[in-house]
Amino acid sequence: MARLPPRIIKETQRLLAEPFPGIQAEPDESNASYFRVVIAGPQDSPFEGGTFKLKLFLPEEYPNGSSYSTFHDQIYHPNADKLGRICLDTLKDKWSLALQIRTVLLWIQVLLCTPSRDDPLVNGVVEDRGSPRHRNSWSMD
Repeated sequence: MARLPPRIIKETQRLLAEPFPGIQAEPDESNASYFRVVIAGPQDSPFEGGTFKLKLFLPEEYPNGSSYSTFHDQIYHPNADKLGRICLDTLKDKWSLALQIRTVLLWIQVLLCTPSRDDPLVNGVVEDRGSPRHRNSWSMD
């Protein structure tokens, strides 16, 4: 395995030592640029009580390039498609060197509470937002 940049080592150590409530992230044993993440569904959201598995990848150019995250399981959310890809401006055109792994995971948790309806990845979910399926279910069939 290639030697990791000091920033990734430092961010990983902090992430493990000071986790956010409701977010667990651990680097893969064979590739420390790949993280397994579990996010608890936020309170007072349609996802409350759910547990969401994600994958987070750090590209070779990190932190000059943004991390890449996907949901492991399908989720019924306007900013996540059937492949688990996440539409979040922080992961695309709003990326900054100041952002860290912790920040990205927190933004994904926030996205579960407040979907971005102005920039949906899945239009049908936005149109269906008032249905019982949206209010009471977090997984796609």
